Amino acid sequence: MYNSLQHEIKFAYSRGFFAVAVPIGICYGRVANNLPTPSDAVNLIKTNGISSIRLFNPDPESLRPFSGTGIQLTIGVPNEELPSIATSTATAANDWLQSNIFAHVPADQIRYIVVGNEVFLKDPFYTPHVIPAIFNIYEALTSIGLSEKIKISSAQAASILSNSYPPSSSYFDPNILPDLTRLLQFLRDTSSPLMVNVYPYFSYINNPQFVSLDSALFRSGSSLHDQDLVYDNLFDQTVDAFIYAMEREGYGEIPVVVTETGWPTAGGEAASGENALAYNGNVVKRGLNNVGTPKRPEIGVEVFLFDLFDENEKDGNEFEKHFGIFGTNGVKAYDLNFH
Repeated sequence: MYNSLQHEIKFAYSRGFFAVAVPIGICYGRVANNLPTPSDAVNLIKTNGISSIRLFNPDPESLRPFSGTGIQLTIGVPNEELPSIATSTATAANDWLQSNIFAHVPADQIRYIVVGNEVFLKDPFYTPHVIPAIFNIYEALTSIGLSEKIKISSAQAASILSNSYPPSSSYFDPNILPDLTRLLQFLRDTSSPLMVNVYPYFSYINNPQFVSLDSALFRSGSSLHDQDLVYDNLFDQTVDAFIYAMEREGYGEIPVVVTETGWPTAGGEAASGENALAYNGNVVKRGLNNVGTPKRPEIGVEVFLFDLFDENEKDGNEFEKHFGIFGTNGVKAYDLNFH
C-alpha cells in the first residue's frame, strides 16, 4: 500500500487541470441485444467528434475498436471483479490490467479507471472490497509508471448523501463514512476526482412536489438562495451538495467528475426527446464554456452523458431503457451537438 503522507499533493483543479473546456464524455452501456457492432459504434463516435467515452466493463470486443483512435477511455472495473482484485496482490492486479485493458488499447488512451459503480449503500456486499481493490490497482499502475497518467476513483450514486438540500447543509450517510473517508483520503493523496452519478430526472419524478421540472431542465424559474450563493438548476445544487459534504469531512478540495447524467426520451413522466435535448444540450453547452457551479464558479464540471444507445435489457423502470442519444441505426434521437 502506498504511503499517503510521502508528499504534498497539488490538486488537479488547482493547477489548471480544468482551465479549458472540459471533455464531454458519453457512457457506452451495452445492456441490450440489438446494438450496432462495437466497430460501427466507434465509427459513429468518431463521426460525431466525441472524444471521451465511458465503458462500464473492459469487454475486449468493445475495447479493441477504440485502439489507435485517440478517443480517451474511462473504463470500469465491474463490481463482481472487486473481491478477487482486493484480496490478491498488486502483481495480480497488474496482470488483470494487462489482460483486460492494456492488451486491447494503449495506455495513453486511458483517462480513468472506475473501481466499482454505485457500490456504497446500493451494492453493499462489495463495499469492503472497494478500497483494497483501488490500492492494488494503484500500486500496479505505479509499478509500470502510469499512476500519474491514469487516475483511479469509484463512481457513487447520489444516495450516499443523507441530506442534499440546501447544498450547504449536505452530509454523507454516516453508515458509509468509514469507507468513504478512506476513499476521499486516497483521492486527495493522488489528485483524483470524486466520481458521482447525477440525475435531476430521478429527483424530479421522485419528489415532484419539491422539485420543479424547470429547475431539472435548466429553465429559468424560481431560484434557491443558499447562504451567499444562488442556484437556478438542480444539476448545480447536486454537484455542490457533494462538495459541501466533502468539505464537512475535511476534503473540500477534491474535484468532482459526473460519471453519469442524462434524461430519458420515453417510458416515464416528462421523458421525451424535447426534454432530453433541453437537459443534455445545456450540460454540453456548460462543459464547452467551462461553466462551473456557484460553489466553484471557475472550475468546469467534467461530465459523461448517459447513454450512447437505448439499452433494451436493462432492469427497473421502463424509462431506464430509453436514455440513448443515438438510435441503433446511428441516427440521433434528438439534435444534440457536441461542439
